[in-house]
Amino acid sequence: MLLLEAINIKKTYGNRLLIDLPELKIYSGDRIGLVGANGSGKTTLMNIFSGELPPDEGYCKQYHDIAYIRQFSDAEADEDTSILYEYLTDEETGKPAFSGGEQTKARIFGALSKEHRLLLADEPTSNLDDDGIELLYRKLAFEKTIVLISHDRDLLDRLCNRIIEIRNGKITEYNGNYSFYREKRRVEFESAFAEYQQYQDEKQRLENALSNTKTRASSIKQAPRRMGNSEARLHRRASEEKSEKLHGAAKAIQSRIDKLEVKEKPKENHRMRLDFSLTDPPQSKVVIRGKAISFAYDNLTLFDRAEFAISNQSKTALLGSNGSGKTTLLNMILNDGEGIAKAPKVKLGCFYQGLDNLQPNRSVLDNVLEDSVQSPAAARMILARLLFRGDDVYKAVSMLSGGEKVKLALAKLMTSDANVLLIDEPTNYLDIDSIEAVQDLLRDYEGTLLFVAHDKELVRAVADKLLIIQDKQLRQFDGTLIEYENRSESIRTSADTADKLVLEMRLTKILADMSLAGAEKAALEAEYAETLSLLKQFDIEL
Repeated sequence: MLLLEAINIKKTYGNRLLIDLPELKIYSGDRIGLVGANGSGKTTLMNIFSGELPPDEGYCKQYHDIAYIRQFSDAEADEDTSILYEYLTDEETGKPAFSGGEQTKARIFGALSKEHRLLLADEPTSNLDDDGIELLYRKLAFEKTIVLISHDRDLLDRLCNRIIEIRNGKITEYNGNYSFYREKRRVEFESAFAEYQQYQDEKQRLENALSNTKTRASSIKQAPRRMGNSEARLHRRASEEKSEKLHGAAKAIQSRIDKLEVKEKPKENHRMRLDFSLTDPPQSKVVIRGKAISFAYDNLTLFDRAEFAISNQSKTALLGSNGSGKTTLLNMILNDGEGIAKAPKVKLGCFYQGLDNLQPNRSVLDNVLEDSVQSPAAARMILARLLFRGDDVYKAVSMLSGGEKVKLALAKLMTSDANVLLIDEPTNYLDIDSIEAVQDLLRDYEGTLLFVAHDKELVRAVADKLLIIQDKQLRQFDGTLIEYENRSESIRTSADTADKLVLEMRLTKILADMSLAGAEKAALEAEYAETLSLLKQFDIEL
């Protein structure tokens, strides 16, 4: 069933062609992930799909009802009291709680409550914690047809069967989930790089041949003065013929050079590392320790005599639900809260969402160099790794997008004299390419890192230790998120197996007792029926 049809769509802003879409048809069952850099036009295209924004050229027809979860519409959050009370009730108080994450949930469930065959969702995971994202996934899994913009790569993998990429206004489709799309992009990059290298080699070969031919042409000697007239004429004629042939060969080679299909060099990720010794790093085994930490406000206890230790050069992910105290703990560490101790030489650097460490009227490069202990070349390379290339480094900060400011703040932090970094949600407002650039940078960082992130892929790629806020305590896990998830699954499986064994032993005892029982037989039969029912939950065949 055709739900939406977009034909010859073009949308420009100023002199820039933002969207150039020859044709797109969305059928029932399509689960499309819409990806592209910040400012590439993803939300613009979504607004054209919804009918809220007319294209400059072409047309978009909606053949059935559409629901739309918008990215920036807290003011438009659905205020349906029944929805808010059903999904946004605080488990402890039983009262509705409307924080930023809850407002996001209200928008999601408000949209899902409307009649629709096609769901459009623009960054629906914004402000959601892990539990909220999992709840969103369960809801979206029941949607038959969706178009999803998200920086959550795990969500795109789990939900999508098609990926549409917007790059420089052009639309490219890939049949598969996000991982399939990334693999195809990798193969395309390698193929493009091989073609570029082949072009460079052939161009160099022809230019060398051209240079040699011109050198040979210019080295043809004139007839010696002592040579007779007839001999001189013969020599001059032979020289002219030879020179003409060489000039002809040179023109042919130049023509071949001119006709070569020019191949642009694909953009590469720069892998230069910083000179971390310039930060005078600490030598202690543990760089931050917390003992008997307690914190409460408004009668809400976040930590009750909690303890933790951050190892030197570790990359620790701080995990916990919204409101559990992640940002509070970072603030306590930064401000030497009660019970917090830091090793000698520790110099803290902190990244928060406020981005108040940027000078708006200065350039990108000037902002980084202001507090940098690294060389200008290293600073430029870090900016390049975060996708600030060429003249981008001379842009004024006031001209940057929100995502670009996030990357600049990280570059400024990375090149400073800080040797222990506290980072709170570094991937908010970033497109997927930027997220992966930040992920690579954090993974290569040689100092100590304590970070908060709801992006599971980033946590899996970067963290080698976990610090989990749970039941007002700080529980540490010495391993990666993948190892933690595997261990948790193993524990659940072991618990299920233990329960099965207990029930089987109980059933055996009941059957033995029933052969001896008299008046108690009815009670044993009831217990037998109950045990049999529990065993069926584990799919045990008797």
